[in-house]
Amino acid sequence: MTHFVLVAGAWLGAWAWDEVAAELRTAGDDAHALTLSGLAEKRALPAVQQTHVQDIVDEVERLGLREVVLVGHSYSGIPVGQAAERLGDRLGRVVYVDANVPFDGESFLSGWPSDHVRRSIDDHDGFWPPLEADDYAGQGLTDEQIARIVSDGTPHPGATLTEPALLKGSPADLPATYVKCLLDGDAPPPAVAELLKGGLWQLVELNTGHWPMFSQPRELARVLRESVGSR
Repeated sequence: MTHFVLVAGAWLGAWAWDEVAAELRTAGDDAHALTLSGLAEKRALPAVQQTHVQDIVDEVERLGLREVVLVGHSYSGIPVGQAAERLGDRLGRVVYVDANVPFDGESFLSGWPSDHVRRSIDDHDGFWPPLEADDYAGQGLTDEQIARIVSDGTPHPGATLTEPALLKGSPADLPATYVKCLLDGDAPPPAVAELLKGGLWQLVELNTGHWPMFSQPRELARVLRESVGSR
């Protein structure tokens, strides 16, 4: 039995993993979906980036997990990658699902045209508001799935996006799988492409959009389970 800790990206809580977690459990694995501070049912809690890193470390330690597979989607790759480094021998593997990967001294907003996000955070009292329904077009989602994401999403704490990651080493030092969702671009970011040249990383492609936990939960669960064989 493999222990998975699942962390969704910006605006989302543990609820985003409901179908994937059910698939993993049906297959005999252990799945724990985590809501980060400041989001969903934890929206009242203040959060900076290191709060999210500690959320993940605390969850793994609270559950007493070893050989854990940390799964980070989109934004949450940033805190997941930092938490992975701090878990030591508790870590089995990291899976980045169409995710940002942390590098020491760089933030989620580093390396891509993100001035509009910074302005939005400034204009909304330090929070990044959820996307509108039209922004999810072309990502393999049904109208019902889009409606749920929009209705259940919560504003994302801006400091978690603007503050730099704190790492002692490189993401290349830890075993990882990068899941590239092809409707959101047909190639990984250049920094990830470099990491994939190392011996500890592998690439898996899914022919779906940026939110595969909704559009292809069964396929994503299969990829997560198969990633364990890469350890």
